[in-house]
Amino acid sequence: MSRRIAMIPARYAASRFPGKLMQTLGTKSVIRHTYDNTVATGLFDQVVVVTDSDLIREEIESNGGHAIMSRNDHESGSDRIAEAVIDIDTDIVLNVQGDTPFIKKEPLSKLLDCFNDPSVQVASMMQILTKQDDINDPNFVKVAVDKNMNSLMFSRSVVPFPRDTTKPITYYEHIGVYAFRKQALLDFTSWPMTPLESAEKIECLRYLENGISLRMIVVDYLGVEIDTPADLEKAGRLL
Repeated sequence: MSRRIAMIPARYAASRFPGKLMQTLGTKSVIRHTYDNTVATGLFDQVVVVTDSDLIREEIESNGGHAIMSRNDHESGSDRIAEAVIDIDTDIVLNVQGDTPFIKKEPLSKLLDCFNDPSVQVASMMQILTKQDDINDPNFVKVAVDKNMNSLMFSRSVVPFPRDTTKPITYYEHIGVYAFRKQALLDFTSWPMTPLESAEKIECLRYLENGISLRMIVVDYLGVEIDTPADLEKAGRLL
């Protein structure tokens, strides 16, 4: 079986909520919940936190985990894990966001299963949007797919646009959990930023603009992503 690792990019100075990964959620930090729950899936040969912070590295290593230091000037989580994965022997790399403390086995397993198809280079997740406010909200990245569940477009705009209001449309929100073949990830970080990516500020558009579609899977609600102090409170109630 191909070797599979999970990498958790963990930047300390998040723009909207600095230090959020070290905030306490219940009895441990947000980043430890994410790390421990990823390990607990049993899906990976190795789970690694990739960070620019000695605090986060110490938090993981002092609790028996594995962390790698990276540069602090990376534009994205993909760039951060690409730096770390160059010297690691693996076939598939799964990128788990550090601020997703409720990560579960079933959606990650479905994501990894996409690579049973040798044509798949990159896979990601989406969930169905039902509220019109969310569909209209530019903070919710929408994705349109073909009949084989390959991505056609990602946008902050309403995609597809309901020109014919009599036809039912399913709207999907992109969830930023990715899995890659190692070479696809290294290729991505060697390409310059593309025009649509630059305009929309959606990094996976770089794949589409270089001719690589993402295989999408539909998942149920994944819990709370910790982007703001309010999210942390919500997560505390969920816990």
